[in-house]
Formats: sequence, structure tokens, C-alpha cells
Amino acid sequence: MRLGPAFALGAALVFVINAATALAAEPIKIGVVRSSGGIPSIIGRDKGFFAAQGLDAQLIFFDSAQPIAVAVASGDCDVGSTGITAAFYNLASQGVLKVIAGGTWDHPGFQSVGVIASNQAYAAGLKSLKDLAGHSVAITQRGSPLELFVVEIAQHFHFDPSGIKFQALQSNGVVASAIAGNQVDAAVQTAAPAYAIIQKGDAKLVGWVSDVLPLRQGEAVFTSARIVNEKPQLVHAFLAGLRAAMVYWDAAFVGPDGQRHDGPNAGEAIALIAKGLNQPESTVREGIPYFDPQARISLKDMAIPLDWYKSQRMVKPDVDLRAMVDTRYAIEADKQ
Repeated sequence: MRLGPAFALGAALVFVINAATALAAEPIKIGVVRSSGGIPSIIGRDKGFFAAQGLDAQLIFFDSAQPIAVAVASGDCDVGSTGITAAFYNLASQGVLKVIAGGTWDHPGFQSVGVIASNQAYAAGLKSLKDLAGHSVAITQRGSPLELFVVEIAQHFHFDPSGIKFQALQSNGVVASAIAGNQVDAAVQTAAPAYAIIQKGDAKLVGWVSDVLPLRQGEAVFTSARIVNEKPQLVHAFLAGLRAAMVYWDAAFVGPDGQRHDGPNAGEAIALIAKGLNQPESTVREGIPYFDPQARISLKDMAIPLDWYKSQRMVKPDVDLRAMVDTRYAIEADKQ
């Protein structure tokens, strides 16, 4: 059948409209670590939630959390989503960075941050969190929530955290190599990289931080003060896409009772994240994290690492947490 001129004209118009839409999409660079915290951004990009808001989302992967704060402050990234480090608080205290949403949470039935042991250390008796005393522990960087978790575990089991030999190895890849080579006794990592090491047979799971510590929020989403003031439409569009991704994730893995339950799109979600994190689907399936569908931020939980950083003189004592949160965009969990 021969197609008429009207069809050809219509097809041309569709092409022009699609091309114009693509050209109109505003680019946004999102900094994440290739771990559990990057999940909403991966979902937002690959399911088209950011595109639906007129954004062309590019994910920039980092080896650890601290450089993301620096990248957002310098303008190399527009948004960051990761654990809140001492470096973040120092930059935010200068008015450079602003929190606009929350990230991962500890939640019953979900995995967030775990401690793994090298095979050699495990065989020698490091088989539970209370056995960490006196051992070497790999983390990506000092002045991070991962370091604080180990200190809190020591306090919980009443042993001196100063006996822990922290090894700041700068990236998850180097941490994995150190564990596999028995160069360190243990490591603290989020669920995705932890399970990747375990499933290779290079380490054993010692326990989850939430097994012994109170449940709390572990990560936040932030941008620069320049962007929140000069590009409010970009921030609102990004948050709309991010929250859509978190709603999608919630539907995939949270039942009506708030407990862990696979929904109809669980398989699709796992496949998307496996591709985005460059991990087998079995690794992703083992370590499903929890995200609040509204991307709320808990100031109460953010204050815990800040207070510790202050006590360690990593952050100045007069730093004001509330001044770092832009309430024009952020929804505070503690007020609801």
C-alpha cells in the first residue's frame, strides 16, 4: 500500500517535535557512588522519570562519597546523592552546598550498610560485630559515616574504638582487593559492593550495622547554593523525577504493611540496577535498600554524624545543621 502525502507530513512533524523535545531537555549531572545509594538516580534515568521532567540526566560515578561533595561545590556535578561526610559539612557550613532530599534508610527487612570479614580473619574468629575489637578495618575514607558506624559498634559492645586500625583505601575497588588478599581483617560497605565481594567467595558477612544500632537515615541528596537560588525549576524537576523513582522502587519491594515484599515490577527493577551498577542480578537481589517514597530528610539523623565529626575536630563546633537544609525543596521527616 502506498502512503499518501498526509502520512509523510505527519511523520515529519512527529520527527520535528521529538527532535525539538530532545534539544529542549536540560542536561543535569548527578554524582553517585556505584553502590546502593545510586539506585534512585539509575531508576530515574533508565525508566525515563527524569526525561519526563525535561531533564537529560547523566550519572557521574565516583569511588567514594567525599569527592562528590567537592564536585558539586565546584560545579563539576549539579547534584550529589551519597553518604554525608565531614567534607560535605565543611563545604555546607560555608554556604556552598544545600540538602534538598534524603537517601537510603535503615529499615526492617532491608539491607543498608554491612561489615564483612576477610576469609583469613573469619577463620581466625572474626565472626560477629562484637569481635571487631583490635582488628584492621577498611573504609573508603576517614570522616565518613562508615567510620562512625564502627565507632558506634565498639561503643555498643563496650570495647575501645581506638584499638580499631582504620585503613582508608579511597575506593570500593581497592577495599575489595584488600579484603580478597587478606590485607585487612574487615571492611564496612553498603549492600551492593559488600554482596559483590561475598558472592565471589572473597569475604564473609559479619553483620549489618542495623543489627545492633538504631535504625536511621544514612544518605542525603544535595546541590549547590548557586543552583537552588538560580535554577529553582531544575531543582523541582530533578526532585519530581527522583521521587517518581523512589515510588517505583517502593512499589517493587515494599508491601502494604511496610514490610519487604516483592511486587510485580521487582524483577524489572533488579535488572535495571544490575545493569546500572555493573553487578549480577543475584548480587542486587540479596541487598535491597530502602528509600522513602517522598525522599524525606531526617535532621535528627543528620545531626548524629555531624556531632561526632565535631567531637573529632573534623568540623568546626559552631556549624549549624538547619542552615544547610533548603526547606523550599526538602521535606523534613521529623516534622511529619
